[in-house]
Amino acid sequence: MKTRLLSTYLLLLLLLLGSGPLWAQNVTVTGRVTGASGAAQPGVTVLEKGTTNGTSTDNDGRYSLSVPTSATLVFSAIGSQTQQIPLSGRTTLDVRLLDAATDLNEVVVTGSRASEGRSNILTTAPVDVISAREIKVFAQTDVAQILTYVAPSFQSSRQAISDGTDHVDPASLRGLGPDQVLVLVNGKRRHSSALVNINGTVGRGSVGTDLNTIPNASIKRIEVLRDGAAAQYGSDAIAGVINIQLKDDTTGVQASSTVGETYEGDGRLYQADANVGVGLNGRGYLDLSGQFSNRGYTNRTGADTAPLIYLGGNGGNYPASADSEQKRRELKAQDDALVAQNGYDRKNLRLGQSEARNYGGFLNFGYTLLPTIGLEAYITAGATHRTGKAAGFYRLPNQLTQTDASIYPNGFLPFINTTIGDQSIISGLRLRVAGFDVDLSNTYGRNALRFDISNTLNASLPVGLSPTNFYAGTIAFRQNTSNLNFTRRFTDVAALSTLNVAFGLEYRDDNYQIEAGERGSYASYGRLIAPGTPAAAGAQVFPGYQPTDAVNRSRNNTAGYIDLESDITEKLLVSVAGRAERYSDFGNNFSGKVAARYSILPDVAVRGAISNGFRAPSLQQRYFTNTSTQFVQGAPNQVLTVNNDNPIVRNSFTPGATGQQGFGIPALKQEESLNYSLGVTARILRTASLTVDAYQIDIEDRIVLSSQFSRANATVAAILGSLPVSQVQFFANAIDTRTRGIDVVANNRLDLGPGRLTLTVAANFNNTEVRKVNSSSTIDADQTGLQNTLFDRQQRGRIETGQPRSKINLTAGYSVGIFSVEARTVRFGSVEYRDARLDNPAANNGFLFSSIDQTFSAKWVTDLTLSVQLNKEIGLTVGANNIFDVYPDKYRLNELNNEQNFAVGALAYNSSRDNTNRGRTIYNPNQFGYNGGFYFARLLVNLPTSK
Repeated sequence: MKTRLLSTYLLLLLLLLGSGPLWAQNVTVTGRVTGASGAAQPGVTVLEKGTTNGTSTDNDGRYSLSVPTSATLVFSAIGSQTQQIPLSGRTTLDVRLLDAATDLNEVVVTGSRASEGRSNILTTAPVDVISAREIKVFAQTDVAQILTYVAPSFQSSRQAISDGTDHVDPASLRGLGPDQVLVLVNGKRRHSSALVNINGTVGRGSVGTDLNTIPNASIKRIEVLRDGAAAQYGSDAIAGVINIQLKDDTTGVQASSTVGETYEGDGRLYQADANVGVGLNGRGYLDLSGQFSNRGYTNRTGADTAPLIYLGGNGGNYPASADSEQKRRELKAQDDALVAQNGYDRKNLRLGQSEARNYGGFLNFGYTLLPTIGLEAYITAGATHRTGKAAGFYRLPNQLTQTDASIYPNGFLPFINTTIGDQSIISGLRLRVAGFDVDLSNTYGRNALRFDISNTLNASLPVGLSPTNFYAGTIAFRQNTSNLNFTRRFTDVAALSTLNVAFGLEYRDDNYQIEAGERGSYASYGRLIAPGTPAAAGAQVFPGYQPTDAVNRSRNNTAGYIDLESDITEKLLVSVAGRAERYSDFGNNFSGKVAARYSILPDVAVRGAISNGFRAPSLQQRYFTNTSTQFVQGAPNQVLTVNNDNPIVRNSFTPGATGQQGFGIPALKQEESLNYSLGVTARILRTASLTVDAYQIDIEDRIVLSSQFSRANATVAAILGSLPVSQVQFFANAIDTRTRGIDVVANNRLDLGPGRLTLTVAANFNNTEVRKVNSSSTIDADQTGLQNTLFDRQQRGRIETGQPRSKINLTAGYSVGIFSVEARTVRFGSVEYRDARLDNPAANNGFLFSSIDQTFSAKWVTDLTLSVQLNKEIGLTVGANNIFDVYPDKYRLNELNNEQNFAVGALAYNSSRDNTNRGRTIYNPNQFGYNGGFYFARLLVNLPTSK
């Protein structure tokens, strides 16, 4: 709080300092801007250097701007080389812009602490650069989806019926987990989400960063470092680093508004954003960005194939009394009559994206206090408020343990409503001391997720007395990071061409909290459906966090690093980094990295790196505890998610011994990785670039959330003792994996006819293999398959084949005059579903479960947009995402359902608290979702400021 107040006072002071008068004499400068071919260039930004006084060229390439006679004008446009030209008293200035070599030659800062950035084809590791223009050109409006379609190594897809994961999209880089990629904002560590994914989605058991809390309007560019970087940045950077650079040089006001909906008529989107750039008399900048988004839900459910809606039991099956074909037909006819009479819709689920409303804003500010020593103060602050609503599984009127006919005579569809609050502030000072650039900063971030359950009930309350809304609790994560960094570039060190030296210290404090929900959201009030058959406790779909689940735990860590980078010769670049960390809860770690780049020809180079990395177990994984009621085939099961410190997890089991027995799992420790990469970069002629990079990532002791150990097993029953739960799951360093892959990126830009053509080919191919399962003596000693429960084949499938193992992106853009067209097609590779029941086929009643395993074939998804710059202030874009309305393959599970609805059709890939598919789950979400085609229109407004 003190940091935030200090930052606010500093901001007000500096704004006052920056409001002085302007004394220079102004003149009006006019001119015309053309391209390399001599054609007029509309929309070119013309800026007075060091200020936000600027304009843009009209349809004929002409401009007019009032500036001091001593001003320097900066001319910039996408795809062209920026030019800075002093006026020297002139009042007329015509400019011809030259083509930039390629978008891939942008200067990047991620992956190197050098005081001067390098072109990303000259770095030792591959870095993708996504510009603000690429962010805006298609219809994706949140960061995770933008990266999914632009960067082939990045993957994220929206989930359904997976509790909090419906509202925080899990994302991965190079096929690894959501928590194995580090996110930075302006080069500073971004805090993670409070949510740990505990349901049946990709990334199960992981904690990621909610990228969608950052408004698109605030982003200048995104740099994706595709290489291990724990030695440079610390924990989580096993797969790579995503650095979001915020706007710091915007001229005037830029705003956009987007509307659209799916071909099916749902998922309607209303989105608006704006960015305002204010110059502070040449000594700094103030960028303010805001975004509003209202996204409707989509629904692609199938019809419920439950034989009986009103007169059945146990998930809609026939009761035991219907023991003949004749009785079943009679009962079916009666039930069908009730369905028709009540107008019951068998499409009783909502499977698709959740509905969400988002308000967010960011401030990015910098001001030079003392130019003589380069003393600069900077502040970056943001806040997001997002509400969401997603459905669970429908409660049939015949599911008596879960419903109350006096409240919901036709059953009910419960909803999980979330409120996500995210706040962050970065404040710091930069200066130059003894030749070193010094950066002292503090970064604070907090993410909280509140759960409110609606259209539900607590079935254990007396008939007719249950509320239909409950507060189910809040989870929150806070992180505060302080950094002191020193950087200096030497040009006269022995025989070295250059030597960049960087070193620094970091102190970080983390806190994780769970707040219990109201009593009615979790308690049992004792109502019996029949003697010995209690009704389910807690709010249906999401029982609230109990007082025993509540937690408030913290930890801290201290780190020091050194980073050396040298141009040994004009051809050879070498970098070495080392980082030591000490965590208060599990001990020490050291990471190192060696990387090099060598030019074998003037335009061809090889590069490679070897490093070891780590990921500290998150506080969410260490301390999350929850007891919930989950229904399997209509039967309630009390499932305990217990933290790793609990005796149930940690103690060893000894038959006949007294005291708390346990699974003998060791304490959670850091994941450790070895990263290898080797690549080639090439510049072809003047307009094209090519990079090819292969990699291997070995990870030991990956943390996973186990499958559910059932009391039906004698060892598990002895461990659980008298606890009122039937199943238990926990976190463990359970597996070792190896990921191998290759990234290819090629880019070309050339003049074609009267316009310019841009072509990009980018691809990622990866394969992850689980090489070892790390168990315990207690689990290994059991001969009934407990090791398969610790890490079953369905979980293995999520890691090895649950996401596309290849992705290819082909993009083409053509612009001529005021018109442009952009086309992009992305090939999402195949994914595979594996059924866990094959771990124990003897217990599966003779069904052929191998037929449930399914591979979903690769698909091409194509986007197309058309844009026109109506004048220098207004542009219009129309288009469609997934223009050919492509869907993933359908689940074969639906073809296997039988009238009795035994277990063959009972499990969907992404089931949540009630794994009862019954023909309703049609598509696998983990390739590219299943919303189908989406058409949109976008209005863009650019209002430059002028004096």
